[in-house]
Amino acid sequence: MTSRPNKAEPRPKPRLYLVTPRVGDADAFAPALAAALAAGDVAAVLLRLSDIDERSKINAAKTLGRVVQDHGAALLLDGHAELVARAGADGAHLAGLEAFTQSLEQLKPDRIAGAGRMETRHDAMTAAELGCDYVMFGEPDDDGERPAFEAIEDRVSWWAEVFEAQCVGYAASASEVEPLVKAGADFVALGDWIWADPESVSTKIADADRHLVVPEIAV
Repeated sequence: MTSRPNKAEPRPKPRLYLVTPRVGDADAFAPALAAALAAGDVAAVLLRLSDIDERSKINAAKTLGRVVQDHGAALLLDGHAELVARAGADGAHLAGLEAFTQSLEQLKPDRIAGAGRMETRHDAMTAAELGCDYVMFGEPDDDGERPAFEAIEDRVSWWAEVFEAQCVGYAASASEVEPLVKAGADFVALGDWIWADPESVSTKIADADRHLVVPEIAV
């Protein structure tokens, strides 16, 4: 795979990547999502769907996809690579190297294939070699567990220094946004904590957006 060039180039400003709560009623969630998208520089939305039937999942993705894409962001499904085309989504986020590898053919070359929950550095490198569009570090597992934040920072920093494939750092709280930016994340994912209080979603996103400041390179 391609490594980053030795000569330091100006680093683009990182962007936000929103991770939705589990969504079953897309019509009810659409206004909150629209407000969230308007609050900051959001590049992508990862749609996590509730355990509903396949047709309902497709309809929900179509409804929210219009909201997301009208704001110039990409809609990614959390898994469900087989539904991406039918739902009009831009791609999918796959958890684990096995799921990523199995879904790649359904997504490439026309749609985004994101790789998350890479258990080892080797897994992340393998996903990049296979053509992932980004690797995400730090997302919780199904039980809400994740590595220590220091380990996440280290993984993001290693990736940013060596590889060209883009990197998403998952911030589990507002205090993690700036450290992930400093570590070199191209995108910062915001998850459940921003949705906990419906009245403060836009404020939290706007505050996170203000912390997407790239440190100046020492000359």
